[in-house]
Amino acid sequence: MYNINYMGPITKDAKKLMKEDYKEVSDPAKADAIFIRSKNVLNYTFPDSIVAIGRAGVGVNTIPVEKCAKQGIVVFNAPGANSNGVKEMTIMALVFSQRDIISSINWLRSIENDTDLIEQVEKKKGFYAGEEIRDKSLGVIGLGAIGGLVANSAVNLDMNVKGYDPYISVSHAWGLSRSIKRVATIEKAVEDRDVITIHVPQKSDTLGLVNKELIRHMKKGVVIINFARGGIIDEDAIMEGLNSGKISQYITDFPSPKVMQMKNTIVIPHLGGSTIESENNCASMAVREVMNYLENGNIGNSVNYPSIDAGICRSVRRITINHLNQPSMITRFATILSTNNVNIARLYNNSLNDVAYSIIDLDTEIDEITVKALESVPGVLKLRVLEKRA
Repeated sequence: MYNINYMGPITKDAKKLMKEDYKEVSDPAKADAIFIRSKNVLNYTFPDSIVAIGRAGVGVNTIPVEKCAKQGIVVFNAPGANSNGVKEMTIMALVFSQRDIISSINWLRSIENDTDLIEQVEKKKGFYAGEEIRDKSLGVIGLGAIGGLVANSAVNLDMNVKGYDPYISVSHAWGLSRSIKRVATIEKAVEDRDVITIHVPQKSDTLGLVNKELIRHMKKGVVIINFARGGIIDEDAIMEGLNSGKISQYITDFPSPKVMQMKNTIVIPHLGGSTIESENNCASMAVREVMNYLENGNIGNSVNYPSIDAGICRSVRRITINHLNQPSMITRFATILSTNNVNIARLYNNSLNDVAYSIIDLDTEIDEITVKALESVPGVLKLRVLEKRA
């Protein structure tokens, strides 16, 4: 039986994926795993019982992922699950960047009670005439799950598209239209573009990615669209660009007190992935990832632990060990098991930065003394003993 705690709403369809082996508990201290939608837990102290956190979304800036790693807690997210929702919002923003739709609607509402409304519409609609996105140039920063969809859609709308992503995966690269020109530097991606759209995760190396120096490489009158994360943008640089006319418009999904005071902005209340389909996809992906980890020890789409897939345990027992990435750990584990007459059937190991993870399938039972000996190895963060499942 696995105990689950929900820190925030999770869709009913996602919850249905967990059958009789899962029980909801209100106290996180009694839970094996926690699911989070948008709650900020940066200052939360996680109880020792927690082995996994499932983020029903993509961004993990509200979760202390490094602290969790050192506590042996695997943090999962749902990359790509909300891709279509964010793509559609970005395409909407592309249209809004060229057509003054919002101002025209606001103006029309302001004269809704005028008796000569129809005459005024015909007389003044020209003030809101815009341009078409066809043949406009677009620079896409980040060609992953969302950026790739945006770039392909823009090509289908007859835009001239350049993209930049030094870390693009093989699968995402194969999915890109051949009409998209990939460039080697971010400066090349922005230097001659009418519109720039950003689709990279917020990490230490992307904070303030769009700054004064990068804006200096953009053409005068550029439109910047941000449906990635607020911290990727240097807000002071954006404000300066808007005030000088270097940036003609900034469209963002991330309100802040400073952004709300900027001119020539369209600010949306973080609705990019807020569709029924996206929220259900994100929650369902997070649930499947956590279930696979709890039941089989496998890790996929973790932000703080390496990916590793040992399949379903078909041996007598499976042990999983979260540990520091330091020399001789595997040797120590093997020595303790051998000394206690426990035979290793298969062993899987992978590392990510300062932490590592091992899955060891055993041909024989393991007793509590041996478990305690493994847990006492310096550098071991968390150990679990899993049952045979097939």
